[in-house]
Amino acid sequence: MTRSKGLLGYEKIEKFAPEKLEELEKHYRAILSLIGENPEREGLLDTPRRVAKSIQFLTQGYDHDPREILLSAKFKEDYREMVIVKDIEIFSLCEHHMIPFVGRAHVGYIPNGYITGLSKIARVVEAYSRRLQVQERLTSQIKDAIQQTLKPLGVAVVIEAKHMCMSMRGVQKQSSVTTTSDFTGAFERAETRAEFISLISSRLH
Repeated sequence: MTRSKGLLGYEKIEKFAPEKLEELEKHYRAILSLIGENPEREGLLDTPRRVAKSIQFLTQGYDHDPREILLSAKFKEDYREMVIVKDIEIFSLCEHHMIPFVGRAHVGYIPNGYITGLSKIARVVEAYSRRLQVQERLTSQIKDAIQQTLKPLGVAVVIEAKHMCMSMRGVQKQSSVTTTSDFTGAFERAETRAEFISLISSRLH
């Protein structure tokens, strides 16, 4: 971990595994050569190290246990209506091309004796999205973690994302958005699911 002061006085904290940094840096330097660049030119001298740090940050979700995140703020509460955290920003890397996909997740659950801290829902999304992913698996992983840890009456997850692998390469469709969903328990009923969709679609704030 390194600490440095930014221009405005804030403290910047970088977390990375030093034992991996040198090896990653070596591989990225080789990649620069293989694509026809000169890793020794001024603009690229520090690029391999920067990218080595960056990829560790972008994949830090492997170091986090989503179930432990939820359990760290699990409280007994007799509340049995929907709890929804929507518009959670997602930044992930497609595992097929290691190109970003970005979007928003909307997560809801109906407690069955236990609730969790609202920020923990967002942290679960972050823990799974900061890995090499496909959107379909990401959706189900978030749902499964909440269902298995809190044992609620139901869980609903909807993700909307734009995939750079479709915008920058391949079919090159810049405006396409992919939507995935997964539901358990009470949300498998049409009326409950419809209420959830209505609530995440509304702009109450």
